[in-house]
Amino acid sequence: MKKTLLILTLIFGLHSVAAQKKSAYQDGEWFKFDMSYSNFLTAGTATLEVDETTLNGKPVYHIVGKGWTTGAIKWFFKVKDRYESYIDKDTGMPYKFIRKIDEGGHTKDLEIDFDHIKKEAFIENKKHKTTKRVSIEQDVQDMVSAFYYLRNNYETESIKDGEVVELNMFFDEENYIFKLKYLGRETIDTAFGRVKTLKFRPYVMAGRVFKEQESLTLWVSADDNKIPLKIKADLAVGSLQANLEAFKGLKHSFKVQFD
Repeated sequence: MKKTLLILTLIFGLHSVAAQKKSAYQDGEWFKFDMSYSNFLTAGTATLEVDETTLNGKPVYHIVGKGWTTGAIKWFFKVKDRYESYIDKDTGMPYKFIRKIDEGGHTKDLEIDFDHIKKEAFIENKKHKTTKRVSIEQDVQDMVSAFYYLRNNYETESIKDGEVVELNMFFDEENYIFKLKYLGRETIDTAFGRVKTLKFRPYVMAGRVFKEQESLTLWVSADDNKIPLKIKADLAVGSLQANLEAFKGLKHSFKVQFD
């Protein structure tokens, strides 16, 4: 769902000048997340998958994120979302972003093509049959590509507790700067065992969705994969929790503690 993908992006909403390290992911990587509302009601499922392909003759990773409601919630608020990003295999910069959603009858169908040389985004709104061009920031990412770009470029060894980092992002038709606070390291219980993690708290806009600016807590594996493991969000009404329940195709070893 949209909120889950946005949260995943916020996990890695970091801007680093560190040199690029070895790649954190590869073709065939796949994640599945289970979500619950107010800690007891099944809310939905989300997946993220990496596929190696070409776009306009360029080698790219095609990232597909999907989310849908499950359980009792789908009977009164049905969600079916699909997000796609085509990113350069070498630089990690996005070439194309697709957002096709249906959230309780609220629908969007957008395709965005990025021109990083001209610093423009060409937006095609298929629902309303309109097009427009919008200026973009330097090194801008979309909400899916950012997750993968920063898994490769974020220096986790040197960040200090309490440090706030930033990321340029383009969502729908606007440029944003996301800010994220690093809270330190923590070992948590997961579906796979106890895992060492990096803990973050992003600044979000309080109001319709989130209860306050610091409503999210996020845990990411403290290894070469940097995968999201757990998300907690205090919403304006109730709370949302997402947990990684299944994965495959990791590029690096994934260590757990069973004691």
